[in-house]
Parts: sequence; structure tokens; C-alpha cells
Amino acid sequence: MPELVPVLGRLTRQLDRPGGDTFLTHAAMRPFFSGCTQIGGEGTLLRNYDFDPADCEGTIVSSHFLRPVIGMQDASWGLLDGMNDAGLAGLAVSLTFGGRFVHGPGFAILIVLRYLLETCTGVDEAIGKLRSIPVAIPQNVTLVDSEKAVTVFVGPDIPLPEAPDACAANHQHLPVPDEQEQSSRTQERLSAIRAAGTDVAALLKPPLYRSRFDEGWGTVYTAHYRPSKGRVTYYWPGESWEQRFDDFAPGSRTMIIGQAG
Repeated sequence: MPELVPVLGRLTRQLDRPGGDTFLTHAAMRPFFSGCTQIGGEGTLLRNYDFDPADCEGTIVSSHFLRPVIGMQDASWGLLDGMNDAGLAGLAVSLTFGGRFVHGPGFAILIVLRYLLETCTGVDEAIGKLRSIPVAIPQNVTLVDSEKAVTVFVGPDIPLPEAPDACAANHQHLPVPDEQEQSSRTQERLSAIRAAGTDVAALLKPPLYRSRFDEGWGTVYTAHYRPSKGRVTYYWPGESWEQRFDDFAPGSRTMIIGQAG
């Protein structure tokens, strides 16, 4: 990801901590395993991010390193999901954990999503770059522009196969072990989002909306990206917050989560 090296240098000079430059590369980071469900189609990307809210940064960021990007930030400058300003096409990307507990050399997917949004103008270009970047743990990446929506599987032990359709939960291959299905409901959620399509209301209700926060797995937010329009709306039960490239509004919100509408 050579285009990010000058940005890394600028950010490193602003840090006052030993090893800050290594941390910002997102190489050899401690693995994290999240839930999540996502779907793309007709120029829109819709996703639920399921995690322990105590460990979620909860920062919507508007940045301009190499180009304007809006997204949900994590680990200083990584992204859980986001979009760029690539003209009428635009590009939006998001991640879900791939469901397989393997680990290898490579980068955290957070910095890879940042890289794709900083350097790519569409889905095909982004997939081409993904083929050359090692990713440390299995992840499902959904990519959307105005003409195409694709989900690809990445990981340290597989090539870059495409999913049958542009949606993902938390598995890559079938069959899913019974114990894993009971804890994650990944197949159930994937079936539900396929049936619902890009319907925001469906993601704010079970089984897609999850409220098992006592077990560390709940829906922290729902994001609806429309990259060709330069708009994203974040949803919680009974609340929403839109941000746009042409009118980004700094501020903060306090949300009550765990109660599906």
C-alpha cells in the first residue's frame, strides 16, 4: 500500500508514544472477531455492525488524506466501513468477520479498507488491489459503486473468491458447524438479509438486529451508504444521523442501543 506511506509518516510525527509508527501500519495487530451483516445493490451499501459497544470507538470521521473519505473509524485511522467521493460512481466498502479462527501474516482489514477508499474509484479497481494485499484473518468485504456490488472473501489461507451474491454474515464456506451457528446465527442472518434486500427497517429488527450485549454481541449501529450521492445515514432504533461530503456536520450523539424497533 505504497500510496499511504507519506500519510503514515505525517501521522507518526504527531504521535507521542513509542512504537506508534508500528501500530499505525496495522500489521501484526491482535486479531478481533466481530459479528455483522451486510448487503450491497443498486448503488447502496447497507450494514449492521455487531460488537461489544465498550470496545467500539464510535467515531464517524470525515478525512482528506489522499481524497475525501467518510466512514466509521477504528484503531486510529482504520475503517470498519466507509465511502469516498469518486465522482458519480463513488465507492463504498464494509467488512464482516469471516467466521474462521485462523491467523497469518498480513494487515488488519481496517487499514486495507482505508487504502481502498483512498486510492480506488470503483469496485473492479478495488478488487484488483485486494488481490495483492495480505490480510491477517478471514474477512468478508462488500464493495459497491453505481454499477456493481460484490462481496469477496479474504484471508491468510485462501485466494480471493467472490460470494454468490453481494451480501455476507459471518461465514465463508459451508457447512457452518452447529455450535458456531447457534452462537452467531450467521446462516439465519444471511438468509434474512437476502430476503430483505437493502431495506433499512429489516436491519433494525431481529434476527438482523442483535441485542445480546451481555454476551458481547450486539448491533452497535446500522449504516446506509449511497456513494454516488455522497451520503451516509447511520441508524439506531428510533434515531438516525445523516452525513454528506458537501455538508459534514461535526457533533456528538448519545444513543440507547439494545432495544430493537
